[in-house]
Amino acid sequence: MTDRDTRAVTRRTALGLSAAAGLGALAGCGSGDRPDPALAGSAVAAPGGASSGPAGPAEPAGPAGPVVAGHPHRPAAAPGGPAVELASGPRTRPEVALTFHGAGDPALARQVLAVAEAAGARLTVLAVGTWLAAHPDLGRRIVGAGHELGNHTWTHPALARLPPAEVAAQIERCRDLVDRLTGSPGAHFRQSQGQHSTPLIRRLAGRAGYRVCLSYDVDSLDWTDPGPAAVQATVAARVRPGSVVSMHLGHPGTLAALPGVLADLRRRGLRPVTASTLLG
Repeated sequence: MTDRDTRAVTRRTALGLSAAAGLGALAGCGSGDRPDPALAGSAVAAPGGASSGPAGPAEPAGPAGPVVAGHPHRPAAAPGGPAVELASGPRTRPEVALTFHGAGDPALARQVLAVAEAAGARLTVLAVGTWLAAHPDLGRRIVGAGHELGNHTWTHPALARLPPAEVAAQIERCRDLVDRLTGSPGAHFRQSQGQHSTPLIRRLAGRAGYRVCLSYDVDSLDWTDPGPAAVQATVAARVRPGSVVSMHLGHPGTLAALPGVLADLRRRGLRPVTASTLLG
C-alpha cells in the first residue's frame, strides 16, 4: 500500500467507523465474543455527531497466538511492543476475574455494579466506545467504585477482518475516550467478535499502549440468554482459581444470575477481583 493509499484509508476510517460495524453485520456466526443484542437495530451517537450502526454476528475465533497460562513467570509485553494475550491468571491464588462486555441498557449496568458491590466484588468492564460515549457517567461510576474499565473497541466490529488502519482506529478511538473520561486509557484491551486476538491486533494494541489483550477461559454464554439458572450453572461448571470469566452487561438474565454466581464463588472460597489484581 502506498502512502497515499494509507492516508485515504485513514481518512475514510475517521469519517465513518460505522461502515466497519456494518461490514461486521455481514459476518457469519462462530465461537467467541458476541455483540450485545441491545446494540442491534439502533445507532448510538458518537462524539461530534457521528453515529455507528449495530455490530454484526461474531466471527470464528482468530488464531490463539501466544495465549499465556496464568503463572508467576509469564512473559511481560515490552513497552511499545506487541501486547501479550492472557486468558487466565495464576491458579495458585483463590481469585477470579468477572469481566463484562460494556454495552446495553445503562440501568441494567448500574444494577450489576450495585449487586457486585453489595457482595464485595470488583469487576472489570471492557467498554464498547460508542456505548461509553452515550453514557459517559457510567465510565466514571465504574472507576469511582473501585471497578476496572478497559477497551473493547469503538464499535465492536469483527476486528480480525478489518484492514490495519481500521483496527488501529477502533483501538485508539476507544482508548482516547476512556482516557478523557477517567484519566487513564484503561488497563486492558479486549478484541471484539473473537475470543482470541491475532498477531496484528496484538501489535496494534501494544502500539496503542496496552500490554495485555485480555481473553478468558470461561464463557458464561450469557449472551445467548439461556436463563439465569443456566448462566449460573455454566460458570459453576467451568470456573476455577485464576479464571477470567466473560459476561455481558445489558442482559436481564445476567443480572438475575449474578447473585447466584457470586454466592457460588464465595462458597468455594474464590474472591472476585479486577483483572489487574488477578494478573498481578
